[in-house]
Amino acid sequence: MIGAIEYLIFGIYIAALVYILIFCLIQFHLLYIYRKKNSAIPHFMKKDHADQYPFVTVQLPIFNELYVVERLIDCVAQFNYPKSRFEIHILDDSTDETVAIVKRKVEEYVARGFQIRQIQRENRTGFKAGALKDGMKHAKGEFIAIFDADFLPNPDFLKRTLPYFASSEVGVVQTRWEHINKDYSLITKLQAFQLNVHFTIEQSARQLADYFLQFNGTGGVWRRKAIEDAGGWEADTLTEDLDLSIRAQMNGWKITYLEEFGSPAELPAEMNGLKSQQFRWMKGGAETAKKMIPKVWRSSIPLWKKFHATIHLLSSTIFVFVFIVGVLSVPALFLIEPLGFNKNYFAIFLTGLLTIGAVYFVGNSRVAWQSESIGKRILKFVFLFPIFLSLSMGLSLHNTVAVIQGYIGRKSPFVRTPKFNIQGITDSLRKKKYLAHKIPITTVFEGILALYFLAAIIAGIYCKDTAFILFHFLLMVGYGSICFFSIRHVRLK
Repeated sequence: MIGAIEYLIFGIYIAALVYILIFCLIQFHLLYIYRKKNSAIPHFMKKDHADQYPFVTVQLPIFNELYVVERLIDCVAQFNYPKSRFEIHILDDSTDETVAIVKRKVEEYVARGFQIRQIQRENRTGFKAGALKDGMKHAKGEFIAIFDADFLPNPDFLKRTLPYFASSEVGVVQTRWEHINKDYSLITKLQAFQLNVHFTIEQSARQLADYFLQFNGTGGVWRRKAIEDAGGWEADTLTEDLDLSIRAQMNGWKITYLEEFGSPAELPAEMNGLKSQQFRWMKGGAETAKKMIPKVWRSSIPLWKKFHATIHLLSSTIFVFVFIVGVLSVPALFLIEPLGFNKNYFAIFLTGLLTIGAVYFVGNSRVAWQSESIGKRILKFVFLFPIFLSLSMGLSLHNTVAVIQGYIGRKSPFVRTPKFNIQGITDSLRKKKYLAHKIPITTVFEGILALYFLAAIIAGIYCKDTAFILFHFLLMVGYGSICFFSIRHVRLK
């Protein structure tokens, strides 16, 4: 006999599926907009005299980055921009040997005529946002370029980005992230696969449609006046970049996104680093949504822009619904027939899979894979897409915890993602500092969920109902892989 609980479970399951379908269709709508992309590219800066170049402060916020900080400073010092027209500020909150490394590099470049400083605080109040806010007190620049420790900006970065500020409405210029170690492992390949969609379709389409974009925290330049006008850096969320982006755009500033110009960076090469990054992004996204959505709707911006800003801010919630669909798919499997639900109706939800597949194919083949033949692109996509789906579902528990904590207001420190100067397949993570010390409790539950979906597969075969067997297989592999690599990468120490 079917009772209220069974109807409730099935109702929540269907509602979560509908939410995911809507999310996929919105992504497909961005793809539809993106197909019209045809950006005008301003000429490089070609001035006759050094004093005609605007003065720029390059801020490098770091915390314990002994493996990558030297190469970052070296890259920024190679900017083909007059040395008299830019300064480098290393906002150093480090507590280990990174401090001495930075001090040595600063002395080296001061001797070579660079305007470079190591700026240290007594404590890490506000973490990255606090460092950036404190750094503004020392900055002389009309424009502020920001790079995280794992970035390797190209020498012509300033000359390629600053011309876009010729429009007085532009408050930010954001460049596309490139990935120097995308071929290091399957983990880095899948991260690049996902990020390429954001840095092609999502950012470009939002720009074309005049929706709100976001500064991605690094690899971009701010107009100082835009930062100050928006109220400056605030540390009440873990995604201070998204927060300031929304506040600035609500004040009328524009963000210009450059898909054509990339800023190379290092992807997390081990699972626990990836999970800490995902946790910060998902929780920070939820915190920013909670903070900014009411302000967006109270503002005077057009209704359509309010709607799309809300959708943008709610993007991290997709993992909550993916988690719900996964967990409830097992009881739903055994409720379909008793409830008299026609399995053929589930075909409509395949629309979401097809549309998101199209988004990911174009999002990668348009830029990242453009030098490869169409046949190779298709083969690469067919290989990566199902694995990406599987591991994304495997991360859904971890990310759901982050999102819930963000919405209920549970505070946590800004945990930076450690980088290890991992570029080629010969580089090793073994015995590196900054690796995780212990296995978090969520990893245990990820292992339990892998067994849960293995049991669902066995039950489905036993009952001769294999409708969900592929879905449950992907969930089992996803949760099992996340659990396995989380434990394995702790043991690298």
